[in-house]
Amino acid sequence: MDDFDKRKFNEVEAALNTLGEKAFRAVFLNLLRFDQTVIYANVQPDEREVINRFLTIEELCKIFDALEVEEMETIRFLKEMTPRLASAILSDMYMDNLADLLGRMSRSDLATYLNLLPKEQIQEVRELLNYHERTAGAIMTTEYISVNQNETVASVMEIVRKRASQAEIIYYVYVEDETEVLVGVVTLRELIMNDDSLTAKQFMKTNVFKVLVEDDQEIVAQRVKEYNFLAVPVVNTTDHLLGIITVDDIIDVMDEESTEDYSGLAGVKVDGDEQSPWISALHRMPWLLTLLLLGMSTASLINHFDSLVSQASILAVFISLITGTAGNAGTQSLAIAVRKISVQNYHKIWKIIRNEVITGIIIGVFAAISITIIVELWKHSLALGMVVGISMAAAITVANLAGSLIPILMDKIGVDPAVASGPFISTLSDLTSVLIYFSVAQIFINSIM
Repeated sequence: MDDFDKRKFNEVEAALNTLGEKAFRAVFLNLLRFDQTVIYANVQPDEREVINRFLTIEELCKIFDALEVEEMETIRFLKEMTPRLASAILSDMYMDNLADLLGRMSRSDLATYLNLLPKEQIQEVRELLNYHERTAGAIMTTEYISVNQNETVASVMEIVRKRASQAEIIYYVYVEDETEVLVGVVTLRELIMNDDSLTAKQFMKTNVFKVLVEDDQEIVAQRVKEYNFLAVPVVNTTDHLLGIITVDDIIDVMDEESTEDYSGLAGVKVDGDEQSPWISALHRMPWLLTLLLLGMSTASLINHFDSLVSQASILAVFISLITGTAGNAGTQSLAIAVRKISVQNYHKIWKIIRNEVITGIIIGVFAAISITIIVELWKHSLALGMVVGISMAAAITVANLAGSLIPILMDKIGVDPAVASGPFISTLSDLTSVLIYFSVAQIFINSIM
């Protein structure tokens, strides 16, 4: 926590331990929801037990709905409570948050907490848990407001007032026909501005943006970002409304996907709880061993050109310079390609590849000229400078091509492009750079010597 957070934390902790319930509630409930969740998650278990006594069920439920911690932490908080209190909180949570939390539990914990829920909620939760992970169905909530198309503005407003406390968002009211098919949407603004006698059918928007329950969550998040919606309806193949996805869930998805992409680029998992060095090593070892085997191919290639190095040992000096520069260029190109793929710019795939190759050529030419001049001034050998310069230009161009092409090919065959991580591209660039360098050196070997 930063200094400002620590000051608020200390103030709340002092009120909790010395000033009593009334003073604590005055201080704690005056905080923003995010600050409340941070404090709740960071106090000691015995202090959290006191907070559970001082707050109402409704207040605790709002904290649990907004907790920004790993699900295992939230489960631990539940286990600190009595079953009766845990049951009350769970039954009052938003359905999507509840399903997400229960979905992370072990079988025994899931059975325990499901049995604590009211019977009418159990079936609804089970249905949400049955949707495939990372799909629209898995992140949607069933707490929305829908009305029949023949309802008047007056009756719709009355429905909104009655259901507002249970709905996760009230700005959009979804309109269905007699067969419960989604046919339109009206906003709260439109309801306020229109005459009470009009029916929803008369002024609703019929061009409703909706997603299928099996759509990938990343695609859904991108569409919401493009259209600036606060929520989107989720339907089945017959356009029956099943739920909605709100913008707060979209933000969570985007954060999750960004973290996953960064993990792929780094070749290591960067999210989750802090792990012991042994666990971290076990998780990273398979990937590093794979890269080690790929690196051995580079070592074998250098060994293949051992006779060339024996003739001109100065060539060995520039191996790491060329491979490192090409590897960095390839990683930059990879980052651009993964980003473009993540926002679904499929119609620009060949433009991405073309731009990265041209970019590689431009960078390569400038790098080649620079290193040729440097080597000439340093080693007084124009031929050596040209070998290093030409090799670097070609290696950077090939690395840019690989960095943009490999993730696109992986995406085409259904593999997450983030798997084409930075370390993988760097290792591949090492191999191609060494091959290019020594191939060029063979042409100029007589001039170098």
